[in-house]
Amino acid sequence: ADRPATPRDHSRLLVDKVQEDCIIHDYFYNLANYLPENSLLVLNQTKVFPCRLLGNKKTGGRVEVFILSLLDQAGVYPVLVKSRGKKKIGDQYLFLEGKLQAEVCSINEDGTFGVSFTEDNLIGLLQQHALVPIPPYIRGGESDEQDKADYQTLFAKEEGSVAAPTAGLHFTERVFKSLDDKKIDRAFVTLHVGMGTFSPVKSDDIRDHQMHSEFYQVEAENVQKIENSSFRIAVGTTSLRALESSYGAQGFFFPSEGRSTNIFLHPGKEIKSIDALITNFHLPESSLLMLVSCLLGREKALGIYAEAIQEKYRFFSYGDAMLILR
Repeated sequence: ADRPATPRDHSRLLVDKVQEDCIIHDYFYNLANYLPENSLLVLNQTKVFPCRLLGNKKTGGRVEVFILSLLDQAGVYPVLVKSRGKKKIGDQYLFLEGKLQAEVCSINEDGTFGVSFTEDNLIGLLQQHALVPIPPYIRGGESDEQDKADYQTLFAKEEGSVAAPTAGLHFTERVFKSLDDKKIDRAFVTLHVGMGTFSPVKSDDIRDHQMHSEFYQVEAENVQKIENSSFRIAVGTTSLRALESSYGAQGFFFPSEGRSTNIFLHPGKEIKSIDALITNFHLPESSLLMLVSCLLGREKALGIYAEAIQEKYRFFSYGDAMLILR
């Protein structure tokens, strides 16, 4: 899918009732029909920030800097740099006709760089001038004005993601109204999505795969809702990763000030924190597809994907949705 459905809640919805071994094809605006009364949706309220900067090296060549996080270390931000020639510490880049300058401070083993910027109000400049990051499989990664609205959830609040929590893109005020009518409540987590979400699993043995680390936090009022709920539905793999990272033998243990998680959910692991998951259809060989397989089993997950292809569902970030009822 190159663009989302119009309106958003007209995306299709594949419902898998696991206990009944039953698959239903419907539309997202009917989501409330499949959820029990007094259940709880857990949504990721992270907000995508414009993070692609196009400019020039001080020596003249073109350069693109992709800021990976707004969480800096002593004024140094993690970035990807795309330019010709070897990158070295001290390289300087110019953006916005010289109004913004950047300097390479460190070169990391994982292919990222540490960069400092001359502007204190970096996020303000990014909001005005930088490009929204869309995945490379959508129109070659080249975003436009429409993506500024399309690639953001209705409930986005906390800036810090380089990718949208895409299961949340289907929600509209109409869907929330139908959920409210059925006394289905909402709780929010914040997990800032990093570039690693697009990384394929390349290890022959998936247990050798090193997951990227992502920052998450949950406010006290949401902690109480989550702990007290008898039926939890994670909206998206990022919400599930936050929940499962905070679930142990004694139940939930949410960190008070937030922390990072690199949890990798794959077949062989047991997911205990949720009763249902809303998610999109994911890339082959991705950790996200393995997470779905963790819930369903590999053969069942691939069987559902085959049926979705046969039924001409739209795939990936702007594509259709699936509801897994355990």
